[in-house]
Amino acid sequence: MKQILQYLNTGKTEVSEVPVPNVSPGSLLIKTSKTLISSGTERILVEFGKAGLINKAIKQPEKLKLVFNKFTTDGLKPTIESVFNKLDQPLPLGYCNMGIISEVGYGVDNFNKGDRVVSNGKHAEVVNVPKNLCAKVPDIVSDEEASFTVIGSVALQGIRLIKPTLGESFVVIGLGLVGLMTVQLLRANGCRVLGLDIDKEKLSIAEKFGAQVVDLNKENPLDVANIFSSGRGVDGTIITAATSSNEPMHQAAQMCRKRGRIVLVGISGLNISREDFYKKELTFQVSASYGPGRYDPNYEEKGYDYPIGFVRWTEQRNFETILELIASGALDVKTLISHRYNIDQAEKAYELISDKKSSLGILLSYPGVEITERSKNISLSKSVSTKKDKKKIVNISFIGSGNYASSVLIPAFKATGVNLISIASKTGVRGTHVGNKYGFSETTTDINNLLKNDKTEAVVIATNHNSHADFVIKALKEKKNVFVEKPLCLTLSELEEIKAIYKSTEILMIGFNRRFAPQIKKIKSLLSNINEPKSFIMTINAGDIPKDHWTQDLDLGGGRIIGEACHFIDLLRFLAGENIIKSQIQFMDSSTKDTASIQLTFLDGSIGSIHFFANGSKSLPKERLEVYARGGVLQLNNYQKLTGYGWPGFKKMNLWQQDKGQKACSKAFIEAISEGNSSPIPIEEVLEVSEISIKLANQ
Repeated sequence: MKQILQYLNTGKTEVSEVPVPNVSPGSLLIKTSKTLISSGTERILVEFGKAGLINKAIKQPEKLKLVFNKFTTDGLKPTIESVFNKLDQPLPLGYCNMGIISEVGYGVDNFNKGDRVVSNGKHAEVVNVPKNLCAKVPDIVSDEEASFTVIGSVALQGIRLIKPTLGESFVVIGLGLVGLMTVQLLRANGCRVLGLDIDKEKLSIAEKFGAQVVDLNKENPLDVANIFSSGRGVDGTIITAATSSNEPMHQAAQMCRKRGRIVLVGISGLNISREDFYKKELTFQVSASYGPGRYDPNYEEKGYDYPIGFVRWTEQRNFETILELIASGALDVKTLISHRYNIDQAEKAYELISDKKSSLGILLSYPGVEITERSKNISLSKSVSTKKDKKKIVNISFIGSGNYASSVLIPAFKATGVNLISIASKTGVRGTHVGNKYGFSETTTDINNLLKNDKTEAVVIATNHNSHADFVIKALKEKKNVFVEKPLCLTLSELEEIKAIYKSTEILMIGFNRRFAPQIKKIKSLLSNINEPKSFIMTINAGDIPKDHWTQDLDLGGGRIIGEACHFIDLLRFLAGENIIKSQIQFMDSSTKDTASIQLTFLDGSIGSIHFFANGSKSLPKERLEVYARGGVLQLNNYQKLTGYGWPGFKKMNLWQQDKGQKACSKAFIEAISEGNSSPIPIEEVLEVSEISIKLANQ
């Protein structure tokens, strides 16, 4: 199918061919008929993509700080690779979609196949959208009109926040799509409206909608607003413009009466004057896009609705209101249509908004695509191995194409000389981009198709943690060798299912890469001749991850002990070379349970302490290991500097750059398959570490 993508590294916007997505539980699969280009929001994204690297950095100072911190802790090369990998990711554009439901996902009971719906879906022939971000379209409303629903909800939420009453006067700064719809909604509330802009065509339309207007090229808005409000000041101002200037905020404050209201719907500089707000006791609020529920994963992704008695207006209920207003004739959107293009002509549409030519509602039409099993798979370039030795070449496929997969795992496996067969992604966008970049034979959104592919001998699973167990079990049933990113699973019941299905004929390995780091191998060799208990102290400056991040969600990520601390449990298990016979954990009191001390006791009497701390500074390197044995100490700092203290025959092993063993880990897995050997990590240790990690997380 066709989809519009924007590339942040080059700024190029193009219509790409990607696989048709699958319907997800709690979602709708929609065949698109129309989409609306948001000339404001999407123009900003396109302009950001076209900006040079320095300008990108200037526009995102908070991310520049993160880059600097990574440089100071991890070094130049990993930092550069991380930055360019982020910029290399294609960005799907669009959020105003109209179409017909093709398939209803599990757990959705208020929509049916064939329903006409609007959603915040992307510019694509087929979209998969959660049910709370969709609304049924009345028969009287055309597809073109309905495509304005989401933009209209942005305007409506600004109205709800400013709380207009009959007879009040308001200023609307910026008369783009959102601004002109805001004018109409204020007029529908019985309010007087003053509209500000520099575009004569937009000013003319605002006048038709009943507003008094100010041409900013000719008139002083403060003078006009003073006359408009009979010298009292307006009751409120809604800023719908998109600018980096602080002037709209200053003007809004100047135009308002005492205790007036200001709502920011668009984008504006926020260096506000205290004096402007202090003297008049003004209120200011930023609007959250379409309404309550926005950016709440429980509402948007999981489908939990807010009780109407407590939250009257949600994103979805705002969608429905806009559709009702269009149906009744109270909201005119036909007048706002300025251009029409087919999806194949989308690049012309984006040239239009990039050149800042006069435009309003730019509609894209879609001829429709047939949804078949074949449409979920796209052939790419053939993967050709460059190996010159006589070892068996392994055919490998990937489930998942996220940041870690695309920047670390795939390059590591590709370097081993494998044939890259298929790569699966949820929406098809990332899979197509990454597949083309690294030379996969095909990309797909159909996981079952990938697993049943006879060409595939091994599968790498690099998806959200809650999907690992299911994919591992399915892959093992298809007799595939499996490399799964940590963790193996999230629950003990999932672990038992994996144990029951696993046969020793296939390799099942977790990506515990630190075992394979060169300095860890050196430590292991130095310990090999010591036949007495050892002491290990592992300190991880894990850094804070927000509570709402998916890894902190127990259903999705399982929390950081299962999802991340398992790395270090495995590392100490490897260095000790003995079973863990006792384990306990002490959590610091916090809502995320990601700051903790873990104590391990091994069969030979060795002990290990793992300090996993999320409350430190990211300017400190992340990982530090100390080993105490037979009067000597080994100290490893962030996989760059290894020092021996009182260690006979060893003083130091330093590296030019950090090496956590990812490449060696991938190579060991492939060589085991190629040579017919057992897993580089014994299955008993894989299962042992997984079980202990799960039990510790649930203490």
